[in-house]
Amino acid sequence: MAVDNAHQKLSFKEKVGYGLGDMASNFYMGFFGLFLLYYYTDIFGLAPAAVATMMLVTKIVDAFTDPALGLIADRTNTRWGRYRPFLLWVAIPYGILGYILFLGPELSDTGKLIYAYVTYTAVMLAYTAINVPYSALLAVISPSAQERTKVTTYRFVLASVGTLAVAAFATPLKNWLGGGDELLGFRLTMIIFAILSVALFWVTFATTKERIQLQPHKASVRTDLGEMITNKSWLILIVAGICIVTGLIARFASIVFYLKYYMQDDGEVIFWIFDRTALITSFGLIGQLIGALITPYLVRYFSKHHLVVVVNVFHAALLLANYLVSADQFWLIVGMHALGILTFGITITLLFSMYTDCAEYGEWKTGKRISGLIVSASMFSLKFGSALGAALPGFILAAFGFVANAEQTEQALVGIQFMFNGLPAILFFAGGVAMLFYGIDKHTLQSIEQDMQQRRQMG
Repeated sequence: MAVDNAHQKLSFKEKVGYGLGDMASNFYMGFFGLFLLYYYTDIFGLAPAAVATMMLVTKIVDAFTDPALGLIADRTNTRWGRYRPFLLWVAIPYGILGYILFLGPELSDTGKLIYAYVTYTAVMLAYTAINVPYSALLAVISPSAQERTKVTTYRFVLASVGTLAVAAFATPLKNWLGGGDELLGFRLTMIIFAILSVALFWVTFATTKERIQLQPHKASVRTDLGEMITNKSWLILIVAGICIVTGLIARFASIVFYLKYYMQDDGEVIFWIFDRTALITSFGLIGQLIGALITPYLVRYFSKHHLVVVVNVFHAALLLANYLVSADQFWLIVGMHALGILTFGITITLLFSMYTDCAEYGEWKTGKRISGLIVSASMFSLKFGSALGAALPGFILAAFGFVANAEQTEQALVGIQFMFNGLPAILFFAGGVAMLFYGIDKHTLQSIEQDMQQRRQMG
């Protein structure tokens, strides 16, 4: 194993270049998290429970493809490196499949559901094929945990900007391009974000470098899997990540329903080109951006897992306090939402930094680096959390008697408020509590880094 010591301090250009890859990812995942459940139920005409079931059933495919992609990436050797080539190869299929997801063809109810299953599975497979190697690239971009944390900060600042762009401009673009036809508007808006995603992944490929040059990976798949599942800290991180991401996506997927049905929002523009949906999501993502920016300063003084515990318990308390806010206090809800998502900006930045810490911890313990597998399994947990977060509101809508594009009963409104406030509060609290059992603190990580640096210098 060799390390390019001359370039351990990463340039601003490379940090930004790496971060643009997650902006590309969040043009999709932000769009899906905010609008996919609404698109399927209120525009494409699928039943909420059917959509929720689809989002969970398709994760069976991901349970196999995500680790498989990690194993493939760990065994890939090209002149461009181990993980970077996937950014070049998969970008165009990724872009095309994102557009096809929102094509919305005229089919029977059964045909629509089959179309949703096939296209959603395909786009998630493409997301895995490009995002697992992208995330694993972080583990070999620098041997320094401090540099990796800095890169992670750039990553999630730009990821926040990407999701903010979706939140701010998706509904105005949809309204403008569609001219009152929501299906056409979503389809044309997705073309824009798909093209941008392809271009940004290529920029990431061109501006990054793999500095930790790993030896060809010869261990068996069974050995790799065994070493991964015995990494206790990683297992705790997985549990916490699923809870936290499920809570976030459940909250985001509920915004349109909460505004339209609970707050009686008619989609009116209230500031410049922005309606209430664009404003609440935009302010929330500005909060996430601030959270990502302040994370490097916080980790100077606190262990990462202690920060995750505190901010998630605080976020849960904010969500419960939302029950005390009346439906006509829009700006107060916006402010509390933004403060809550600020804490998520801290959490998600730390989570991805901690995934690579776990990979290094595993190498320190076993002598083998399985970054691709660690990150791919971690990505599966986050994708599972995203799917579960989008599915649970669908099940809640069905259970409480929701009817799309109709006046809702009191029972349905209770369900909408629960999926917007109560469910995310429970999940954020659970994620924070899980992190109490994470075993890698600040001092342990410093010792691991020093030891690993000595091993790498010795050859």
